Amino acid sequence: MENFIVSARKYRPASFDTVVGQGSITATLKNAIKNSQLAQAYLFCGPRGVGKTTCARIFAKTINCMNLTDDLEACNECESCRAFNENRSYNIHELDAASNNSVDDIRQLIDKVRIPPQIGKYSIYIVDEVHMLSTAAFNAFLKTLEEPPAHAKFILATTEKHKILPTILSRCQIFDFNRMKVEDIVGHLQNLAKKEGVDADIDGLNVIAQKADGGMRDALSFFDQIVSFSGKKFTYQDVINNLNVLDYEYYFKLVDYFLAGDVNNSLLTFNEILSKGFDAHHFVSGLSQHIRDIMVCRDQSTLQLLEVGAGIRDRYKQQAEKVTLPFLYTALNITNKCDLDYRESKSKRLLVELMLMQLCNIGNKITGQAIAAAPQPMAQPVVQPVQPQATAQTVQPQPVAASQPVAAPSPNSPAQQAVNEMRKASQISIKDYLQNKSVAAAASSQQSQQQAAPQSEIITECQPFTQEQLADLWKKLAEIYKTKKPRLHAIFSSGIPEIKENYVLEMSLQNSLQEQAINEVKDGFINYLRKQLRNGKIDVVTKIDANKGSAVIYTDTDKYNYLNQQNPNLEVFKKDLNLDF
Repeated sequence: MENFIVSARKYRPASFDTVVGQGSITATLKNAIKNSQLAQAYLFCGPRGVGKTTCARIFAKTINCMNLTDDLEACNECESCRAFNENRSYNIHELDAASNNSVDDIRQLIDKVRIPPQIGKYSIYIVDEVHMLSTAAFNAFLKTLEEPPAHAKFILATTEKHKILPTILSRCQIFDFNRMKVEDIVGHLQNLAKKEGVDADIDGLNVIAQKADGGMRDALSFFDQIVSFSGKKFTYQDVINNLNVLDYEYYFKLVDYFLAGDVNNSLLTFNEILSKGFDAHHFVSGLSQHIRDIMVCRDQSTLQLLEVGAGIRDRYKQQAEKVTLPFLYTALNITNKCDLDYRESKSKRLLVELMLMQLCNIGNKITGQAIAAAPQPMAQPVVQPVQPQATAQTVQPQPVAASQPVAAPSPNSPAQQAVNEMRKASQISIKDYLQNKSVAAAASSQQSQQQAAPQSEIITECQPFTQEQLADLWKKLAEIYKTKKPRLHAIFSSGIPEIKENYVLEMSLQNSLQEQAINEVKDGFINYLRKQLRNGKIDVVTKIDANKGSAVIYTDTDKYNYLNQQNPNLEVFKKDLNLDF
C-alpha cells in the first residue's frame, strides 16, 4: 500500500509565491534578500497554521541558494537547494524549543553556531515554539542572539509573542502573521481539489474555511477528513454532517419563526438541534453570528463583510429584506446577553429557551405597544341634515366596520413616538438611571428651598430697623426651616447676626459645613428679610468662629490638609495615582 501523505505536508509551499495570505511578509523578505539587508535574527509570530515555519524554511533555503531566479526565488537545482529538498542539509538547523528548553540545550546551540557552513553563505537556526524556553535559557541566548558570527542567522517562531522576554524582542525583526481570510482558504482548497481530482462543492469549502478559523493547516486537515468520508465528490451536506457543523437552514427557519412569533416551532427546532448532539452555547453564538450576517446584508457597502458562499449569500439577502433594523438590534442584544449569562446559569437549557421566547415576542411587543399607544377615535353617528320642508325623520347612526385592520403608524405619529419612548426606557443603562436620579434629587432640593423662602423680588425701600426687630424676624425664619430643614433650624436658632455698617448682617458659624448649608439658601432668606423689614440693602456675610460651641466638625479638606502637614509625601502619592478624597 502506498504511504499516504496529508495535504498539509504534501502541498506545503516551497517558494514565496506559493505562500497563501501573507503577501506583505513575503514581499518584505524578498526585498531584504534583494538589497542584502539581512538581520541577524527574525521573529515570526502569529496563530497556528498560518505559515510561520513554512516561511522560515523558504527564507533559509533562499538566502543560501547559489543561483537565485529573477524573481528572487530558490533555483532548486544548486547543491544547497538539493540538500535542503532531500533533508540532508547541514546548514539549516531546526530546534523544537518545546522539548529543548533548558540552558544546556541553548549551550549546545551556541557551540554549533561557531561552526561555519559547509555549503552556502549562512548557517540558519530555526527555533520553533521559542516561547517555551525557560527564563534562564532566554538569558543564556541573549548575547549570541545580539552578536552572532557573520555566517549565523536565527529565525524564531512562536504562537505566544507576549511570553517572550522584551530583551529578546528588542534583538529581532518582528513579523506578525495574520489569520487567513475565508476567500483565500477557499481559493487554495479549490486548487488543491483540482490537483487531487476531487469534485468539491463551493458552499462546503466555505464551511471548511470558516471552521478552520483562519488556519490553513486546519483547513487542509478538514479537507482530508471530508475526502476520506465521501470520496472524490462531496457536497455541502457531507461537510456539515462530518464536521458536526450546524446547518444554516436551522438559523433561517428560526428567524422566520421569530418574525411570525411562533414560540412552539422555535422550541421544537432547538430541541431537534440538541438531539443531534450540538452544544447549546455553540448554537447561541451561531445564532448571534447569523443575525449579524443578516444585518450586514441590508447595505451594499457592508455586504463584503459576509464570508459565505454565493448560494448562501442569496438566502441572506432574501431574509434581510423581511426584517427591520429595530428587530435586528433587539435580537442581537437578547442573544448577546444570553451568551454572556450562559456560563453562570445553572439551568442552561431554560436560559436558551427564554432567549427564544423573547426573540419570538419582539414583533408582537412592538406592534402591541404601537396599537395601545395610538389614540382610537370614537365612532360618531353620522346625522343627515334635515331640510326645512321635510318632515322630522328618525336619524340612524352609520354602521362602523369593527373588523377594519389597524393601519401601521407613520414614523411621526403619536403611536410610533410612544413606541420609541418605551423602547428607550427599556434600554436605559444603570449609569443613566443614577444620573437622572441625582438630577431629580437636585431639582427636588431646589424646589424645597424655594418653598422654604419667598421668591426673589426687587425691594427699593430702605427703612431702618433695630436689633430687636431682627431678632423677632430671625426666630420666625428659623421656624420656617424647622420641619423641612432641621439642620438649618439649628443654625438659625443658635444665635442672632450682628448688624454692621450699611445694613450688613454678620453670622457667626462653627465650621465650614454650616457655612456651606447657609450658602445654599442664602438668597432665599435674604430676600425674605428685605421684604419683611422693607430694606433692599440688607446683605448677609458669614464668618467661622472656632470658639463658638464645644464641638468642631472637620471636612474632608481639613483632614487632608492636616495629614499632608504631617507627611508631605501624601501629596506626591495623590498626584502620582490621580487620587481624590
